Amino acid sequence: MTVPEINYIAVLLATLSSMVVGAVWYTPKVFGNYWMKQSGIDPDSGAPFLRPMIVTVLVSFVTAWVLAGAAYISYEFYGGSFLWNAVLTAVILWAGFTAARFITHDQFDRRPAGLTLLNCAHELVTVLIMAVIIGVWPA
Repeated sequence: MTVPEINYIAVLLATLSSMVVGAVWYTPKVFGNYWMKQSGIDPDSGAPFLRPMIVTVLVSFVTAWVLAGAAYISYEFYGGSFLWNAVLTAVILWAGFTAARFITHDQFDRRPAGLTLLNCAHELVTVLIMAVIIGVWPA
């Protein structure tokens, strides 16, 4: 059994990129106001964001690590460009796991379709940027 080779510097940079994408995506001048309104979040409530930020960093690291491992497996299996294997793997994993689960849960939670689309699109952009970072710096 071969263990996937992972460039942990690329994984850490991909993790950081997730935070940057989220900071831009959900800023009030981009999609933040819409997201807060549709999510029922009061920006003036002073709700602590430290815990969600810590969780986001940890989960983003896991996502980048899994993506790096899956991209390596894809590359070993298919050959070709590591970058394109990383990007294709990211899109497949996003569609099959992230988007599919968001859509399912949001249907049961009766969230607005626009909020589901916004969050799914955010996740797609996030994993695509992660994939590019991981893809240009293979192990």
